[in-house]
Amino acid sequence: MKVQARVVKNSYRDSVELMRIAAELEGLAGVTRAGLVMATPANREVLAEAGLLADAAMDAGPNDLVVAVASDEVEAGEAALDLAAARLAGTAGETSAATTRTQWRTIAEGLADLGGADVALISTPGTYATAEALKALKHGLNVFLFSDNVPIEDEIELKSLAVERGLLMMGPDCGTAILDGIPLGFANAVRRGRIGLVGASGTGLQQVSCLIDLAGSGISQAIGVGGRDLDARVGGRMMLAALRRLDADPGTDVVVLISKPPAPDVARAVLRAAGALRTPIVVNFLGGDPAIVRELGLLPASTFEAAAATAVALASGRPIPEASGPAMVSTPAISEAVAALRPGQWRVRGLFAGGSLAGEAKVVIRSILGEDAAKGHEILDLGDDEYTVGRPHPMIDTRLRNERIADVADDPSTAVILLDLVLGYGAHPDPAGALVPAIGEARARAARSGRSIVIAASVCGTDSDVQGRSAQEATLAAAGVLLAPSNARAASIAAAIAMGAAEADAGSLRSAVVT
Repeated sequence: MKVQARVVKNSYRDSVELMRIAAELEGLAGVTRAGLVMATPANREVLAEAGLLADAAMDAGPNDLVVAVASDEVEAGEAALDLAAARLAGTAGETSAATTRTQWRTIAEGLADLGGADVALISTPGTYATAEALKALKHGLNVFLFSDNVPIEDEIELKSLAVERGLLMMGPDCGTAILDGIPLGFANAVRRGRIGLVGASGTGLQQVSCLIDLAGSGISQAIGVGGRDLDARVGGRMMLAALRRLDADPGTDVVVLISKPPAPDVARAVLRAAGALRTPIVVNFLGGDPAIVRELGLLPASTFEAAAATAVALASGRPIPEASGPAMVSTPAISEAVAALRPGQWRVRGLFAGGSLAGEAKVVIRSILGEDAAKGHEILDLGDDEYTVGRPHPMIDTRLRNERIADVADDPSTAVILLDLVLGYGAHPDPAGALVPAIGEARARAARSGRSIVIAASVCGTDSDVQGRSAQEATLAAAGVLLAPSNARAASIAAAIAMGAAEADAGSLRSAVVT
């Protein structure tokens, strides 16, 4: 394997743009890995771990952009580096608005040019993100901070200043928001409405907003606060601020709170504050205790789907659906799937692009199968740093997940491969089309061993997204994927198949013993 790199001095690019280019390079013949990063010490370590730290990058500084590729032959690597240079220069046939817009060098320049701007989207390396966010807040701007690797002490300082000035400080590591109908980060194209969302989880916020849209309702504001906001040290500063803002917003009639499990003391503080507001509040803290939520006059929701359904009912004046946990499902398709499995096939293998969707799948499977039985199944968040070292996020590039699909198909215990497809701005233009070949290969590999495998999935998106939810679902259905209208229901299907397979195995064992 040949590793080559080029350094672009004093050039910063948005991380999503860099991931897209890396995904394109990895699709070239002869290229096995590609990475485009700013040459901070942390990012050089990332390149080293990925085997992409070429000599040319050794002396690069934190303001320099490194393009690194690993290839079978030098010529293939050179071709990839040339293409990257063309993409970064905005050539190679690209003439989009993104390559022709005015480039401001400072926040002050942008403000002078735009006049009425009130939001700054910051996606610099974490080393510099705090300084830029401070400048934006001091200029009276709300901040959407996409950057990660920002020290938690800096996050506390930024959010304290934002609260003091009555501003939003979304992030760091904020993946999604929709402000006055304008999507930021990995958001979806959803209709406007009177339901406000506050989310510490990006794909959870996306799932709820899309299900609300699917139900015919819409979003007033969707405020992402970053995954650490409900950490004990940060104290939910921005979720509390966003709650107050939406409670005072005349365009918001219902608010939904969305998060992975918060720190217990922070959860209590946020719930107490929510209980004192005039606006009805739906609470979806994954795995949280619904009794505490009810005690404070709030409405608990155990899944993203339940949160969306409750919010839509409140906003439309319809009866609120009865709160309940994830339920076992039974359909002819599930029975057929169980019947086609061989003895010893019982395991659910979840391969997720969305971290919050993976978290919800774990909650659902644990609720249906029980704590002990759920431990045998495996749900992976492939967007976690552990899996994306030197590689694009699986929402942008499906190759990482495709490789995993083939691997788990070879495991004779695998009964169900559970997937999520996340559509929207910044996501892969056709994730279903990119996954279908891997699904076919998985089935073929299992068949060679005399097994069948169930592929279950849900699509998080809308028909207004560029990828089109219905079109993506049609592609998956044609490939024999067992589809569900939500992530929670897909996880319920997987759990039902796992339970059916375990019962069939137990029945076979009892029969053998009796015989």
